[in-house]
Amino acid sequence: MKAAVVVQPGQIAVESVPDPQPGPREVVVRVAGCGICGTDLHIMDGEFAPAYPIVPGHEFAGEVVELGSQVTELRVGDRVAVDPSLYCGECYYCRRSRENLCERWAALGVTSSGGAAEYAVAPVRNCFVLPEGVNTADAALIEPLSCAIRGFDVLPRRIADHYLIYGAGTMGLMMMELAKRCGAATVSVVDTNPSRLETARTLGCSAAVGSADELTRPRGWDVVIDCTGVTAAIADGLTRVGKGGTFLQFGVANYDARATIEPYKIYNQEITITGSMAVLHSFERAGELFVGGLLRPEVFISDRFPLEKYAEALAQFRAGVGRKIQIAF
Repeated sequence: MKAAVVVQPGQIAVESVPDPQPGPREVVVRVAGCGICGTDLHIMDGEFAPAYPIVPGHEFAGEVVELGSQVTELRVGDRVAVDPSLYCGECYYCRRSRENLCERWAALGVTSSGGAAEYAVAPVRNCFVLPEGVNTADAALIEPLSCAIRGFDVLPRRIADHYLIYGAGTMGLMMMELAKRCGAATVSVVDTNPSRLETARTLGCSAAVGSADELTRPRGWDVVIDCTGVTAAIADGLTRVGKGGTFLQFGVANYDARATIEPYKIYNQEITITGSMAVLHSFERAGELFVGGLLRPEVFISDRFPLEKYAEALAQFRAGVGRKIQIAF
């Protein structure tokens, strides 16, 4: 089969690789759509240090074409979205239901072959079956949505809170939609990309601006979410949290990124600073919300590239052009 392969940091090729074979409790999925995400850039840059070569792609959905010998829950022809998370189930954190912090954390498309290929293997427990009426390729959006839901799991989610979100890319827009669903009084979005701000307005944000200085909220915001991973945005966002408010670090920053905090302010104003990482018991819920129409795929997915142009798609994503970019089969 054909697959995109990160041969080594900075080098990617589309080449023939062996067809995947399912283990007893695995299925083979013919991939219909595979999203590109910031994690793929980190893998390309060598920052997540997986074993190379690696087939990337942790956001994917497709059709089951082969079953492992012990799979009874799925049938050939079922259409599924795949949770890429691979947990050991045995370590300190897994035993405390914090599997996303697993000491042996692994993921399809990150530490083992993923969905940027014609076929991919997935554990049966990681498959969410799609109902009729849901476009298979669109359902690759379920994985990033499940990460956003994990982010909301660590937030207070009070009715009529005021939200400030940095970043109007895919994740910022998903956070915005979840905030609206959770009863936010206002949801304001900050981004330096005018086209992304326009998308945020299309989806119904309260305000979309290039700088938080353009907004007026003297008491600050109840919830501030960084979806950029950019130090300048993080530093600015920390100054915008109101008394008793929460700052969520959701965007993936570089390992060496640093931001300054004010310990006295955190103490005196009872500010919470928290983070969320990947997926935790949230994929099924993301699937339910996606099937229920939380997201508009025609808005979220801006570009679809053939597998042969994976390097071009990755370069466009790195340049910040468009929203969710998918490899379509």
